[in-house]
Amino acid sequence: MSAPSPTAHARAAPGPSFSTLDLPEAQRANLAQLGYAQMTPVQAASLPLALAGRDLVVQAETGSGKTAAFALTLLTRLQPPAAAGPVAVQALVVCPTRELAEQVTHEIRRLARSEDNVRALTLCGGMPLRRQQESLAHGAHVVVGTPGRLLDHLERGTLDLGALRTLVLDEADRMLDMGFFDDVAKIVRQCPKERQTLMFSATYPDAITELSKPFLRSPQWLRVAAQRDAPLIEQRFYEVRDDQRLHAVDALLQHFRPDSTIAFCNTKQQCRDLTDVLLAQGHSVLALHGELEQRERDQVLVQFANRSCSVLVATDVAARGLDIAQLGAVINVDITPDPQQHIHRIGRTGRAQASGLALSLASLDEMGSVGKIEQALGVEMAWYPLSELTPRPGGPVRPAMVTLQLVAGRKDKIRAGDVLGALTGEAGLRAEQVGKIHLNDHSTYVAVDRQVADAALARLNTGTIKGKRVKVRRVAP
Repeated sequence: MSAPSPTAHARAAPGPSFSTLDLPEAQRANLAQLGYAQMTPVQAASLPLALAGRDLVVQAETGSGKTAAFALTLLTRLQPPAAAGPVAVQALVVCPTRELAEQVTHEIRRLARSEDNVRALTLCGGMPLRRQQESLAHGAHVVVGTPGRLLDHLERGTLDLGALRTLVLDEADRMLDMGFFDDVAKIVRQCPKERQTLMFSATYPDAITELSKPFLRSPQWLRVAAQRDAPLIEQRFYEVRDDQRLHAVDALLQHFRPDSTIAFCNTKQQCRDLTDVLLAQGHSVLALHGELEQRERDQVLVQFANRSCSVLVATDVAARGLDIAQLGAVINVDITPDPQQHIHRIGRTGRAQASGLALSLASLDEMGSVGKIEQALGVEMAWYPLSELTPRPGGPVRPAMVTLQLVAGRKDKIRAGDVLGALTGEAGLRAEQVGKIHLNDHSTYVAVDRQVADAALARLNTGTIKGKRVKVRRVAP
């Protein structure tokens, strides 16, 4: 059975102003302060319907602005209790991965700044269960989590969805791909029937239709065209033999010299092999795949996002939900047999009207998959010879930043401003020499300019933050 024909379409053009929406004045002011001016196509198509209370199934890709669309909806529907009353979960967002869940929670908190003490909580695996139980005991208005951990809390009785008003299933197709169909169904069955449900999916496989039937009430189906401006993403294909493939990645990196690159592999073993080859050639590279422990995954993601690693080698599932700004290039080390997955991959570059580079390596055995990609995109791919790839002066790109880890975080009352103040105060750095600061409960990661990293590390280890000595170490690479 195929997905029903969408009853509405949206063109990939700037939408109307957020001021046209029926939002509280304080929320409009907050949106303006956050830089939200015109709605993206997915926001313009879905927000009026969602704010009116309709159930929706929306086809929209990562980076399309869908998070703000459902976040504004669920925040508008919250009914904060009296100051002395209990705090009940009124909105639930189900995500396929911890990384996506954390990004969604962060965005909800930003958009909730105009509200009165809205509490948003992330519930994912790889995080201590007891701490999550304690946080739930204090109450939360919005919960964002992954299926397995959400079910765990529901079965233990630590998560109560009796007061739920809004349910969001984000990247539903990926949750189905990862085998979460039954878990999602169990979660939805524990939600009140009188609720609003919003489902977002990059594709419309048959299973999405089946999932929507029992859980959504007369949903509106919206198919939102991708926002990317195709000419901004330059696609180049190279024919390779399998024994050339890994070293061809090194040749691409040394020829084009992008500042940041995600290299997609189809298997974990290919990830490991490519990482070994690139390390041997002197590249700054980290791998992201399913065998990493959560702490290792977190460190890899932080280092790549804050520009202290130049190349991230990843499988599709491991990289799902990543939103890295200003990504210079995507390399398809292996051709994915799913043309929609290829579109997902290359769509991570060329965002926000920036130019992007998508480089693909294909063997003769993969030409059938290339043909499917051409059909999906409606274009014939441009092929180039490997012989054009010549190393540029300077060798492998060295990342501009280095990551430092502080053994203190939110639970120690550390704020980003405290870390910035210590670096620009006692450590003597200029503000422009400090990059992203990522706070966890018991640790903090901060990017600093490579040229001053050693001096910053030494000064932080001999100084204080908020009057306390904090242990600091350099995170490889």
